[in-house]
Amino acid sequence: MDAAPHSPDASSGTPEHKLHFLDYWRIIRMRALLIFVVFALVVGTTAALTHFMEPTYMSTVRMDVQKDTGDISGLLQQQTQSGYDPFFVMTQFEIIQSKEVLYKVIDDLKLVQRWNQKYRLGESRFRALQILSKLIDPRNVRSTSIIEINVYSKDKEEAAEIANKIAEVYKAHRDEQRIRLVEDGIKALVAKLAEHNATVQVANSNANQILKERKGLIVTYEGGGSIMTLITDTIRRLDESVLDQRTFYISKKTRYDVLKKLPPEALRNAMGVIVKDELLDRGLEKLNVAKQEFISKAVDLGTNHPDYKRMTNTVLELSAQVDARASAVMLGLEAELEAAKATVDERTQKLEAEKQTHQEMAEGKRVYQIALEELERQKRMRDTVASKIQLEELDKTIKRSNSVVVTDRAEAAIKAAYPKMTLNIALGAFVGLVLGIGLAFFIEYLDTSVKTIDDVERALTAPVLAVIPQNVGVLMDEGMDSPHAEAYRVLRTNVLFTRKDEKANAITVVSGGAGEGKSTTVLNLATMFAQNGNKVLLVDSDLRRPSLHKRLGLSNSLGLTNYLLGQNKLEEVIQTTSQANLNFLPSGRLPSSALGILNSPQMKDFIKEVKGRYDFVFLDAPPIMGVSDATVLASAADLCLLVIQYRKYPQALAIRARQMVEKVGGRLLGVVLNNINLASDASYYYYSGYHYHSNNNADEPGTNGKPTGKSDRRNKPAAPASDSIKPKY
Repeated sequence: MDAAPHSPDASSGTPEHKLHFLDYWRIIRMRALLIFVVFALVVGTTAALTHFMEPTYMSTVRMDVQKDTGDISGLLQQQTQSGYDPFFVMTQFEIIQSKEVLYKVIDDLKLVQRWNQKYRLGESRFRALQILSKLIDPRNVRSTSIIEINVYSKDKEEAAEIANKIAEVYKAHRDEQRIRLVEDGIKALVAKLAEHNATVQVANSNANQILKERKGLIVTYEGGGSIMTLITDTIRRLDESVLDQRTFYISKKTRYDVLKKLPPEALRNAMGVIVKDELLDRGLEKLNVAKQEFISKAVDLGTNHPDYKRMTNTVLELSAQVDARASAVMLGLEAELEAAKATVDERTQKLEAEKQTHQEMAEGKRVYQIALEELERQKRMRDTVASKIQLEELDKTIKRSNSVVVTDRAEAAIKAAYPKMTLNIALGAFVGLVLGIGLAFFIEYLDTSVKTIDDVERALTAPVLAVIPQNVGVLMDEGMDSPHAEAYRVLRTNVLFTRKDEKANAITVVSGGAGEGKSTTVLNLATMFAQNGNKVLLVDSDLRRPSLHKRLGLSNSLGLTNYLLGQNKLEEVIQTTSQANLNFLPSGRLPSSALGILNSPQMKDFIKEVKGRYDFVFLDAPPIMGVSDATVLASAADLCLLVIQYRKYPQALAIRARQMVEKVGGRLLGVVLNNINLASDASYYYYSGYHYHSNNNADEPGTNGKPTGKSDRRNKPAAPASDSIKPKY
């Protein structure tokens, strides 16, 4: 069943390309051989190297490492929390790998002499230390104080010996370090005690000297000898009296200032409340009575009435009397304020005088107190150091348990720790697989050639008319029932349905580069059209490298060039083939004077002539990127087919070929994707694979269950040529 052609007008723009999982799987299938070679090479190399590697043995010693403690609690030790201390354990890791420990191991085991020839040490302890450091791997058992020391060596006995010696040296180092630290501490404390004794003597002399110089200094002692200055009751009483008098003065002044700011009428009212004066109170009372009488009777009396005038004069007289008394009271308040201020000043002067007197005495007491306090401080420090020395001496004699206990001694290993064949091969397999797949994708990334139909349609925006499998030969030799013939039937069908004009029957087949299968495609396509009953002319227009006459087994002595130069008629140069309805026009000999013969009026007349005589005319053109003949043919013919070989040239070449066809005015009908490897790229199975599984000749009429082969086709008589063209050869 022929596939429907892809329409070039399916979308207005280039479709967006999105990678699918099947695209990755396709790359892996295409590059499966490369991936397998890299995988096998890496795994084989890993296995070989692992097999020939010298075995390395590991021995382990386990120690319980605790902080230094005694059988009884030390006199100077504070209560500490027990349990796992990661910082302490990590510190011991570093001590185990320190030069002080490892150099001792090297000397005790005489590793310099033992390793001198093996590692070419040159009698160097430092190089032996470097090698030994690489052989040691201390580890901590999780959440415990147990440390494992793993030692690796080519000699199993040596590994165990070194591990046990490291534990032994480390244990001795801890004991020596504890004793050395205690002794050094006691020596430092003794020296410090001598310094404190001298300092106490100097402080005592200073205190006695101050006491002698300050004759008449009165001091009292309390408790531990602290000095109290003699503060007299006079100063305390004066201070309290000044404070009380100042408070009294401030209250008086505040009241006076408030009253002074009031207007006369408000002052009279305020005086009656704030100041208790009998005369002022009686005057205010009389004034209020007169005002009430005036208010009650003035409404009924006129201003000229004698009682009205009398009451008015009475109110005025009483107001004047009250104001006069209020002024007298204010003068009394002012006098009291002045007296209070004088009292405050006098008592303040007395207080300052007393303070000055006692300040001189307090200064002497302060100096003596400072000297005495310094003496007491130096005595305490001296006594503390002396007690520390005694306690350290006693603590040193307390019996100690071992802070490092070897729980498991190292023994010679039974089997080697390295190399691990299974692990190495597994890692090699993983690395080989990753490297192979990565290399395959990298090569695929570098490969910009055409790989899929999507590549063609996305880059060229042109439909793929057919997919041609690998190893396709000439169909006239293979037979029309060949599995490859179905691909060309699909191409023939798509060409017929894709062309818009039935009169467009001159088709040229071009390619971007050489060797893309252009000649085979045009020959087989012409054969398919002829086999379908169409009258077909196949023209070999590749004048520089003609090849169709060889495939058809015909002569190339006369051909297209002879006709265009006017040397022969059309009937003299056209030849018949073994395929019915298929005529062939070879290229003929190309003289040097006729290099541009295709770009001539004779070529255009030739195409018009043969279009009228044949149903279809197929022209085989040279590569379009090589010479100008291909572009001339593309512009002269009605339609153009572009052949692109699978994974041969970069996509840019195909894009350029399409641009050149369109530039000269040619009409690109579509693309033929050639030389597809159906075995390695399963995605093309749907385009060409059906025929391979349905080629059962028993179902075809006239075959009697026997396949029609090459010999059968050749035994059939050739169909007679057209009456209008006489075969010359």
